[in-house]
Amino acid sequence: MKLETLEKDCYYHIYNRGINRSNIFSNAQNREYFLKQYRKYLSGKVSTFAYCLLQNHFHFVVRVEGESKEVTQSFSNFFNSYAKAFNKAEDRSGSLFEKRFRKIKVDSEKYLKQLIIYVNLNPQIHFGEDFKNYSYSSYKEVMNGSFSILKTEEILNIFGDKVNFQEVHDIRRLS
Repeated sequence: MKLETLEKDCYYHIYNRGINRSNIFSNAQNREYFLKQYRKYLSGKVSTFAYCLLQNHFHFVVRVEGESKEVTQSFSNFFNSYAKAFNKAEDRSGSLFEKRFRKIKVDSEKYLKQLIIYVNLNPQIHFGEDFKNYSYSSYKEVMNGSFSILKTEEILNIFGDKVNFQEVHDIRRLS
């Protein structure tokens, strides 16, 4: 089956969830391993602008830096490696994800900003958790400046600065 490719220099919303909406993360170690594998397979091939790992789904906002087919295959390899490890750790078999990863091409800077905010607010949207303190979301990482795969400087430039980044998240949270 042919994989749809991701276009170089384009931004995408990459997401998926567990098959039958089942959990794809059962503990912090799963999430840490997922991010480790993400770095292993996609470092240098995509730039990351937002991410959020919830119990049964995840989101990434990326810009494709590498060649289309190579990046698409790297995503596939990443998801397959995680699914195999998760299945082994959880003593399960079969598909972990609902289907191939989903992607939406970002067509404007306005949409890119809205998407970054949406991804960061996901813990609150789905589970009522405080997005500012959620450990597996890019919001906290941008505010602390501590995550190696995020393009923090570019993210802050998109929003103007750190103060505006924080304010637009607070405004959206309240609406």
